[in-house]
Amino acid sequence: MKHTIKGNNEGKGYKIAIISSRFNEEITGGLIQGAVKSFTGNDVNPDDITLYYVPGAFEIPTILETICKKNDKLKFDGILTIGCVIKGETAHFEYISSSVSQNINLIASKYGIPTGFCVLTTYTDEQAEARSRIDVCNSETNKGFESAEAVIEMINLLKQI
Repeated sequence: MKHTIKGNNEGKGYKIAIISSRFNEEITGGLIQGAVKSFTGNDVNPDDITLYYVPGAFEIPTILETICKKNDKLKFDGILTIGCVIKGETAHFEYISSSVSQNINLIASKYGIPTGFCVLTTYTDEQAEARSRIDVCNSETNKGFESAEAVIEMINLLKQI
């Protein structure tokens, strides 16, 4: 077996796009804060982070694909998708969750731009709140923070291959 290459967590000079749903903004806002904390903690300049808001999680793939198509001009090194879908009384939760996750995966694979998936799919408000904490913000308490770390690691890994 050959040696293993692992991306480090240094993000100096990287340009990052964050696409976030406004729906469930109290949750997505915490996820954004966690992501920004992680990116800046990994030496990404806050001025190199561009935030795009969409109405809901369903709209994330459209903006993701548009950014990927225009990335020769935009020059993003990585993209983080943020949303929150909480189960209600109908099947809407299943349709949205499935569609969004599958399309984000397809687009990320198609364009090869490191793309983090931070679209929470929870059964309760309490579960969403527990995954978007900002009072104690780290990879254990905030999925935005954790997903941002993965984006940085993937950018670095792809640069080594």
